[in-house]
Amino acid sequence: MNGGTSVDDNINADLAAIGVRRLTPENTILFSGTFSILHCAVKGDDVYRGVFAVRTFPIRQPDTFISLHYTNPGDKEREIGIIMNLKDFPSDQQELVNISLRAHYCERIIRRIYRIRHEYGLLFFDVETDRGKEQFIMPWRGDRAEDYGDEGKVLLDAVDNRYIIPRLLDLPSLDHRRLVSFVYW
Repeated sequence: MNGGTSVDDNINADLAAIGVRRLTPENTILFSGTFSILHCAVKGDDVYRGVFAVRTFPIRQPDTFISLHYTNPGDKEREIGIIMNLKDFPSDQQELVNISLRAHYCERIIRRIYRIRHEYGLLFFDVETDRGKEQFIMPWRGDRAEDYGDEGKVLLDAVDNRYIIPRLLDLPSLDHRRLVSFVYW
């Protein structure tokens, strides 16, 4: 504490100074409305309907700094505020945000890599994901594979869909060798 102010108060003041509202479980309630659409009630403000979530750092910080948005009556997208850490919210509200995020991002979790073929500057993947067997094409460039946390990778296909390997060492050793023979950065 510093003169009666907490670290959270200082963070909130810094964010407010640049026009960002911090959404916390103390000032925000997230709930499902008609047709299972996400709504957000902010203490001392308004109830926002038709809310959707966007990750501000989707690769390195997928569960932190989540921005909540809505579309105003003039058909303009507006930001409600930022959830600093989704894990601070009750589990039912976390799930509502996660449902919104899954609808916004096309993401697959790679569990197996059966084959990678290189042709014409492209990598052709045959993989097993959390949704079954899939194939995708990824340009063979350093900007198409990024670190995912400390131990994983995210692969961006030719149309920016995300294929996530949360932890490289969890892949079977042959699958891991297949990947690093092409994606070594």
